[in-house]
Amino acid sequence: MGWFWADSTPAAPVAPHPMPANASATPPPGCPMHKPAADAPAAPPPSVVTKPSDSASACPYVPPTEAQKQEPSAGSPSYISKLNPLNYMPKSISNQRDHAEQSVDLPLEREASTIPRGDGQGMWEYPSPQQMYNAMLRKGYTDTPAEHVESMVAVHNFLNEGAWQEIVEWERRFSAGLKRGWEVCKKGEENAYPLAEMLARKDALAANTETKDPSLVRFMGRPSELTPKARMLQVMGWLYPSKYETEPPFDRHDWFVRRVHPDGTEREKRYVIDYYSGPPEETGEPVFYLDVRPAVDGPLDAAERMIRWGGDVWWRASGGSVREELAKLKK
Repeated sequence: MGWFWADSTPAAPVAPHPMPANASATPPPGCPMHKPAADAPAAPPPSVVTKPSDSASACPYVPPTEAQKQEPSAGSPSYISKLNPLNYMPKSISNQRDHAEQSVDLPLEREASTIPRGDGQGMWEYPSPQQMYNAMLRKGYTDTPAEHVESMVAVHNFLNEGAWQEIVEWERRFSAGLKRGWEVCKKGEENAYPLAEMLARKDALAANTETKDPSLVRFMGRPSELTPKARMLQVMGWLYPSKYETEPPFDRHDWFVRRVHPDGTEREKRYVIDYYSGPPEETGEPVFYLDVRPAVDGPLDAAERMIRWGGDVWWRASGGSVREELAKLKK
């Protein structure tokens, strides 16, 4: 997940990102989605769910191997120095049909995401199907049918949009501080969104300023590294396989987000995203789960995660929903 390039003028944002009608595309066998750890115990899927309507999957970013990082010749720049520091991908990927094994023409148009760039230069752009295909061949996925790439790009974009919406929801709750976060979270997940929106508009009117949205500064894929939470869930699956029966995440991303506080100050914040695949729907449609949360880089990050989880538990355990229903009946 999470391939973006920014080597051209961003196009106008297009959202939402529809799923393709063709359901025949499948990821390449070399894609990490097809390689769950054989001896890793199972884990339960996270609570955040994204369900695309196509059976294709995007091929996640794979970090370079040690052999790839070695300098090809004396005096040559290292492999890492050739990568774009914003996404750790090659700075330039061809957008032309360069390979003889390509059987069909692929679209060259790139779709703009709804994710603001951290440098203020518009929105991040997704790769075109042709760029995606060239990048996959460059990484060794030579068995990928070219006719499936367009569907793969659509699912790839869909999942990234879902991940960003989850990050925006975290920022909406906590960009104004822990106290504001508790005010929002203590009403439970079902009431958090409208309450956060109302409080944000109230702050903007009081300060006579516009609320500034977060933006994505840079990101990196780490599919071979389990997060501490995912590792803990694997242990739980080993201890209780009947209750926690699912595969480990097929991908992991770290997204670095610029948070803008109400007073105008900024802070860079790291978010962790685990990508899970679940059992398909009865109609055959695939199911993906995104577990998006702040990385615990300090006490503040840990407090945000505890407040969101604890607020929802408090609301349900204290009968908050029942009290609201009774209050509505009295009116």
